[in-house]
Amino acid sequence: MLFKLLLIGDSGVGKTCILYRFSDDAFNTTFISTIGIDFKIKTIELKGKKVKLQIWDTAGQERFHTITTSYYRGAMGIMLVYDITNAKSFDNIAKWLRNIDEHASEDVVKMLLGNKCDMTERRVVSRERGEKIAADHNIKFLETSAKMNVHIDTAFYDLAEAILEKMPNQPEEPRGVTVQANNGPTSSGGCC
Repeated sequence: MLFKLLLIGDSGVGKTCILYRFSDDAFNTTFISTIGIDFKIKTIELKGKKVKLQIWDTAGQERFHTITTSYYRGAMGIMLVYDITNAKSFDNIAKWLRNIDEHASEDVVKMLLGNKCDMTERRVVSRERGEKIAADHNIKFLETSAKMNVHIDTAFYDLAEAILEKMPNQPEEPRGVTVQANNGPTSSGGCC
């Protein structure tokens, strides 16, 4: 199974760091803005099934908006990311939610991540505010830290599990093909 996931949010909130922490278990302190779009693939095991996660990392800057909205199509899960030390990134979550409504399928699974939760001394967005906006939109909420690897795996596994639960149960594939010969009377001299 292949699940297409999307990371969206303002520039600098840590989307790329979240992706690299999950896919490569790596963290880079050097900030390089994503140009357009990037993606990684990671295969996980979920409820006894192998699931390939194709995770798209979008640029947060407005100038890439027209490029990135086309990637909403076909997305099965979307992680909205804000930075707990940046009030504007939190305020813009409403804008990102509108983008999802406009460009993504209506059954897409959404999750809200308040990133950089390790930076408690610089926090400007309370956990309660994150929980409230998530509850208002009926989406799951987690506070994460790509740097300290807090709830990163949990976020991806929870999102993938929610997608899996929404999928219709697929019947088991047949294990083999049975061929039966027709031993009825045959006519001679005829065709076929």
